[in-house]
Amino acid sequence: MAALRREVLLFLAGALLVSCGAAPTDILYRVPEEQPPNTLIGSLAADQGLPDTGHLYKLEVGSPYLRVDGKTGDIYTTDIPIDRETLKDCRNLFDGEKCFLEFEVSITDMVKGISTGPRLIEGRIEVLDINDNTPQFSSPILTLSIPENTHIGALFSIPMATDRDSGINGVAEYSLTTGLDADQLFTLQVAVDSDEKLPQLVVMGNLDREKKDSYDLNIRVVDGGKPARASSALLRVTVTDQNDNAPKFERSHYEAELPENSPQGHSILQVRANDADTGTNGEIDYSLHQASEAVQRLLRIDRSTGIIYVKGLVDREEESFLKFFVVAKDRGPNSKSSKVLVTVNVKDQNDNAPAIEIRGIGLVTHHEGVANISEDMPIGTPVALVQVSDRDEGENAVVTCVVAGDVPFQLRPASESANDRKRKYFLQTTTLLDYERVKDYRIEIVAVDSGNPALSSTNTLKVQVTDMNDNTPNFSPALLEVDFAEGNQPGDKVLDVTATDADSGTNAELVYSIIESHATRLFEIEANTGEIRVRNLLDREETERYEFRVAAADKGLPSKTGTATIVINVLDRNDNDPKFMLSGYSFSVIENMAPLNPVGVVTVTDADKGENARVRLFVEPDNGKFVIQNGTGTILSSISFDREKESTYTFRLKAVDAGDPPRSSYVGVTINVLDENDNAPYVTKPANSSYVYMSPVTPPDTRVETVKAEDIDSGPNSDLVYTITGGNPYDLFDISPSSGEIKLMQEFTGKHNGLHRLVVKVSDKGKPPRHTTALVHVFVNDTKSNVSLIEALVGHSLYTPLDRDIAGDPNYALAQRSNILYGSLAGIAGVILVIVAVVVIRHRLQKDTKSGYQAGKKESKDLYAPKQGPKNGKGKKSKKGKAPKPAKPLEEDEEASLQKGLKFNLINDTVNDSPRIHLPLNYPPGSPDLGRHYRSNSPPPLHPAAASVALRLQEAPGRPGPPRHQHLRGNGRQQLHRLRPILGLQLQGQPAQIQQQTGRRLRKHANVQQGHLLDQPGVVVTLGLIWHSRYSSTKAALIPLHSTHFQMAVFPFVLGFFDLVVFTISVLSSCFFYIHTMKQSHKG
Repeated sequence: MAALRREVLLFLAGALLVSCGAAPTDILYRVPEEQPPNTLIGSLAADQGLPDTGHLYKLEVGSPYLRVDGKTGDIYTTDIPIDRETLKDCRNLFDGEKCFLEFEVSITDMVKGISTGPRLIEGRIEVLDINDNTPQFSSPILTLSIPENTHIGALFSIPMATDRDSGINGVAEYSLTTGLDADQLFTLQVAVDSDEKLPQLVVMGNLDREKKDSYDLNIRVVDGGKPARASSALLRVTVTDQNDNAPKFERSHYEAELPENSPQGHSILQVRANDADTGTNGEIDYSLHQASEAVQRLLRIDRSTGIIYVKGLVDREEESFLKFFVVAKDRGPNSKSSKVLVTVNVKDQNDNAPAIEIRGIGLVTHHEGVANISEDMPIGTPVALVQVSDRDEGENAVVTCVVAGDVPFQLRPASESANDRKRKYFLQTTTLLDYERVKDYRIEIVAVDSGNPALSSTNTLKVQVTDMNDNTPNFSPALLEVDFAEGNQPGDKVLDVTATDADSGTNAELVYSIIESHATRLFEIEANTGEIRVRNLLDREETERYEFRVAAADKGLPSKTGTATIVINVLDRNDNDPKFMLSGYSFSVIENMAPLNPVGVVTVTDADKGENARVRLFVEPDNGKFVIQNGTGTILSSISFDREKESTYTFRLKAVDAGDPPRSSYVGVTINVLDENDNAPYVTKPANSSYVYMSPVTPPDTRVETVKAEDIDSGPNSDLVYTITGGNPYDLFDISPSSGEIKLMQEFTGKHNGLHRLVVKVSDKGKPPRHTTALVHVFVNDTKSNVSLIEALVGHSLYTPLDRDIAGDPNYALAQRSNILYGSLAGIAGVILVIVAVVVIRHRLQKDTKSGYQAGKKESKDLYAPKQGPKNGKGKKSKKGKAPKPAKPLEEDEEASLQKGLKFNLINDTVNDSPRIHLPLNYPPGSPDLGRHYRSNSPPPLHPAAASVALRLQEAPGRPGPPRHQHLRGNGRQQLHRLRPILGLQLQGQPAQIQQQTGRRLRKHANVQQGHLLDQPGVVVTLGLIWHSRYSSTKAALIPLHSTHFQMAVFPFVLGFFDLVVFTISVLSSCFFYIHTMKQSHKG
């Protein structure tokens, strides 16, 4: 204590020395904080060199810490110590900054008087810090979480201690005390940052949470004061795993009710949060966050369980609800947290009695609890406004209020609002008051709430009755209703109102007025007569009905007023045109919509009323395409729309009201027809009957043809897609889906020669899509000289079903097999002919040997002498009696007969005139008698056709032979003449020559034309006849070689059989040759 006094004296001495040298306007004193009361800080009189008498010193600024002696100007401390740490201007100082306490002292010279004015001295007191505060940690137990397996040398900050002192009196050093289990694991390091000492815990060993999960250390802090002050705290180091999950509350918002006046420790609710981490990372601490002063005063939360308890007295009338946040923070290193909103509604209890407030109302004034009321007040006149309130709520605030005693007054609710906490009543009379009978009343009002137990209160009012003007002006009737037409002129009279007053004199003189201020803008009333006039133009469409009140006040003291309600109904005039809701209408419809379907709806209004507002609609011009329904405003179409014909319709609608005169308006209507996919595409190129020629050596990617199509629809309904749906089995061709261009994709091979018919489908993108089909013919061949054949193939394609592919030569493989078949048949036919020829020649040689006839051997004339006639002596006579010509030698006769025997005779043997070839069985005169070679009297059998031929060609003996070619008759001759220009025949010479010439020409022409000749009628048969004629000639030449009757009887049948076989084979070979040739021609 002695040392402290010495320090104070030293400080005061220094202060005096400084103050003596200070300027009058810059006075500075220094004083340590926490000095006892009445400690002298400085003497202004002595410091300023002023006498200590004759002056009045007064402290203007510096209380309550300072006081000034009025005579000497000495400044002292007061009972309130100067605490440097609590001074307003010194709370947020940094280290090294000085703390000043400012003061102002006024000095008045009492000798010269007040007229000279006071002198103001300003100064400052530097408050010096003393070591009066011990450094403290934020908590006696400090927790520090360190993850296990933390690297050695890792630093962890320890919460700093705070010292309210500054400078050397502040925190000076930290020290750490560890137990044996942590001696090798932790050490302390103090870092300095901006003159602040930061304690840090250094990890010196390996931490294993499974071995030990916490360490308790002792940390001590010492300040630099003299004597020094120190404190310590428990530093609990918790070894944790990694903390990577924040706590999560079970609910996003907690609500609870708390009865007021609940005792301390009463639990309100419990908040719960979960942390997915384990260990301390999953342990959660709860705390209040952003809590108001009331919450901190009334509530607390259990740090571990999250239960919220009552801490102070809860009064619902002060705090009806509490709203705050609760923070859940895990205990892991770098702890994570989350918060949740908590709302506590304070539930009322009946702890407040009702309050009764009585005040004046209207003309009744109150003065010191007394109300004055005139005797002429009617029954129900309010005397006072009684307001009853209860600070409680609910049933506790429901108050029943009554008038006690037998008095002519009662309470009537003043409003219909259901505010239970504050109700207002009119205290009104129940009977007429008579001043002469009762001059005053004492009214007691009792209010009782509905709590349990109930609380009550009372209040009184004194009512004095005065003798005054007791008759009020009266309107009869009190409700006046009048009709007034709109479109008036300002100043027009509306009606007269009249009121009566039972009083007399000035109490009966009335003054009229309009009560509502809003009505005075439109109407005015004559104050003396009560005539109401209109001030402005009325518009029924703006306001149809006006209602206001007028008052009639007498001139009595006090004046009385009567009121009446005026109702003015504004009558309508046709002053508004019909009005369409829109300035123009545009509707969209789908094409092909059936007639008399709604197209759109228009709305028209008329601000007028009644008939003036009844509107009829008309279509202009009325071309019959559209009609409109009056009443609904629905536009109907009388036609079915076709967008391709007309896509937009425009007309006007006319609206006419039924007023007199009528008023009308117009609006434009546009109908847009939306497209519907009702048109299929149509192909413009190419024509189905056209074709494209392509060479077999055309390279791939060559453009073949472009299919072009159009669709008269619009939008997606006109977007076209091209696809090949048939005729492309070999995938030779490809088409562009968008452009329709067809390209060759592969090289042609032999089987691709011929006509290709591509079936192209052209589809639009409508819903549903429509399509059409185009045929693209492509003829693949080395040449295109046979145009008629190509056109015939294209024509045949047009009548071929589309599901059947036409792609090249369909008989390509069959033709290869047919060639083999035709060759085989031709070979078989040739072998048969050779066999037949060999058999015939062999048989002929045998006959020649048996008959004794030798080729080239001459016989005697006797052998060829004509046989004598029959015994009756009748013999043949020569023609015209001429002697027969002498017989020629044997060689000449045989040669002539053989030459003549090879002539053709084409005769009609059937009814259908089919041409056939026969060898003549009759010979001209002079030919050798073949019968003689048989050495027999029996005549040789003749062919059945020989008889007819003989009949036709029979001539008289000795007559010259028929002219050349006369043996060709009928169709046979016509056939040869028809073949003549084709084969180049001359039809001259002997029959053998004609036969050889015809055969050569036929074979040559058949080879050249490759079967085209076979198209001519009868050519096939003619070829067969040529073969038949050759064989018949050989057969005729062999007939004379037979010598016996047996051979003559059998041999014709054998030869006839072979004749039929050879003829059949010849005809079949010719037919096969014709068919093969036609196929080759078709392929070419």
